[in-house]
Amino acid sequence: MGMTYNFLLDLALILLCTKILGLLTRSFKMPQVVGALLAGVILGPAVLNVLSDKDFITKVSEIGVIVLMFTAGMETDIKELKKTGAASFIIALCGVLVPLGGGFLLAHLFNGPDLSEGATASLFLQNMFIGVILTATSVSITVETLKEMGKLNTRAGNAILGAAIIDDILGIIALTVITSMADPSVQIGIVLLKIVGFFAFAAVAGVLFFLFFRKLQNHYHKDMRRFVILAFVFCLLISYCAEEFFGVADITGAFIAGLIISNTQRAPYIASRFETLSYTLISPVFFASIGLKMTMPEMTPHIITFSILLMVIAVLTKIIGCGLGAKICKYSNREAVQVGVGMVSRGEVALIVATKGAALGLMSNVFMGPIILTVVFTTVIAPVLLKFAFSSKKDGKGGGEEDPKIDETDLVKNYNIAMKGEEEVPAGARS
Repeated sequence: MGMTYNFLLDLALILLCTKILGLLTRSFKMPQVVGALLAGVILGPAVLNVLSDKDFITKVSEIGVIVLMFTAGMETDIKELKKTGAASFIIALCGVLVPLGGGFLLAHLFNGPDLSEGATASLFLQNMFIGVILTATSVSITVETLKEMGKLNTRAGNAILGAAIIDDILGIIALTVITSMADPSVQIGIVLLKIVGFFAFAAVAGVLFFLFFRKLQNHYHKDMRRFVILAFVFCLLISYCAEEFFGVADITGAFIAGLIISNTQRAPYIASRFETLSYTLISPVFFASIGLKMTMPEMTPHIITFSILLMVIAVLTKIIGCGLGAKICKYSNREAVQVGVGMVSRGEVALIVATKGAALGLMSNVFMGPIILTVVFTTVIAPVLLKFAFSSKKDGKGGGEEDPKIDETDLVKNYNIAMKGEEEVPAGARS
């Protein structure tokens, strides 16, 4: 069979629809991300079902999320991240335990022999697994929304970033514990060793790359493009090693690669170049791909009730859990709400976990529908809630509550400077 060129049409439709709907949602004072997600839902199987090359879209969207987390890493203030390190851990821990408990209780009330068809694990493990799915956080949506609002480098923004990375690690551990109970071939000790191994590997690779990069930038002042390519190669290699050898999410690898590069002089220039790549192609495809996963499953009244409650619990447990963690760490009430809301989105992480669990017999396929609905709902609601959480005029902590419009003109100015090859910190990279 010859090569088909449907992917070109798919791309054109995605870019056009995400932009139109993005501008539409922005006219309603909502983040553009919401429009991009809705575009995916409309183009996908839930509504029009006009996209044919799903495989291509999935792969491009994976690069999209890697670039998104890589630029987030580059725009993160390491000093600020160090300051929020301990707080991020407590926030992440509360943000895992509360949803785990909430999901378990809900599944315990609803799940029974009639619904566990296709699942081989015990009912207790099945219910625990529903809780594990709710622990996931997909911070990419939050990152994009905070960048759009110019709030990525606020105290709450840094706490969200740190907590999301730790949340991923805790999620992997929780998933491993559950799967090892259902599947004797999975050993918890080895998984924990791999996680520790990854951070040791990332630290060594980071130091070596940083020294090499610094040496290179002392020698070459004129041709800046080589730094962009080198940085991207480093990001892709770390992401690949994270997933392939250590079982850690590739986006965690990408974020760490970004953090390493954020320490170099060339970081502002590299970030401005990635911004262009991001908004012209890969970000719209990534956000649309989440909407594409939305399919309407067969729903009985029992499952519809379960779906609605699962959505409510998914949102509340993260806000309460992470907000509680933030309060323990002496964040203001407003910042605690911002952190909690920032962790609401479940995104692709929860879908990957659910798919793995269904394959291992930890979950009946009946629950796949409610989980997809919950993922899409939390992903669409997160930017909307973030907008409200950050929109108050009064700002207790010096977290840069400037008008997003100023940020946009700043961004344009910095792009023009970047195009001339000079170095200026782009909007969002200012601490």
